[in-house]
Amino acid sequence: MTEHLQFKDSNPGAVKYGNFINYYQFHPPEERIGLLPKDIWVQNSNDFLALDIGCNSGDLTFALWKFLKSAVMQDVFFLAVDIDPVLIERAKEANKDNRICFHCLDIVDETNRNHVINNYLQLKNAVQFDAVFCFSTTMWIHLNHGDIGLKVFLSYISKLGKLLVIEPQPWKCYKSALKRVKDKTIFPYFQTLKIRGNIESEIEKYLVEEIGLVKVFDSERTNWDRKIMIFK
Repeated sequence: MTEHLQFKDSNPGAVKYGNFINYYQFHPPEERIGLLPKDIWVQNSNDFLALDIGCNSGDLTFALWKFLKSAVMQDVFFLAVDIDPVLIERAKEANKDNRICFHCLDIVDETNRNHVINNYLQLKNAVQFDAVFCFSTTMWIHLNHGDIGLKVFLSYISKLGKLLVIEPQPWKCYKSALKRVKDKTIFPYFQTLKIRGNIESEIEKYLVEEIGLVKVFDSERTNWDRKIMIFK
């Protein structure tokens, strides 16, 4: 089995890419599902296609699949990706439906992501997903690739689907991530970040003013103090 993507640190909650091994014990999928609107998902003449970026071990992906099936009343197909091969292997082992496909992928790796995502869309005779989900992933992109990397990522995922569902981590999570690690150089971009403070507002501003999306939904906050935003 491929080695779990975690750096050496005595703290089991210290990870570089957000690939926590027991994430859903502390962030149950049901809470996020309960915050999602039921009337925003657009049916089409073909199957409903969704992409889950940073799917971890797949618990939330499974819950999203069931939720969307009841919301759109048609077949729903999911491509779910994560950087960690061990978590993807767990997701595959738990997967009971061939309409959900898990793939190990670093979403910022342009060559590999184009191969995986474009091939999937071609197989489905589609040019876009109906919905793209990105839950608590933006901070890890930001910490590992800086302000420019975050903007490039947001620009990329904004073009992948008709709807973009995004749950950014607030600034306090950045400070917590840094506090967990002994080696402060593990996130070399942290000190140089200019996008800081109100991360949610900064991401919304970029998606609306720079990319040209329209925000159509704001959720209440989860118990772990995050909100879900939906753009089209």
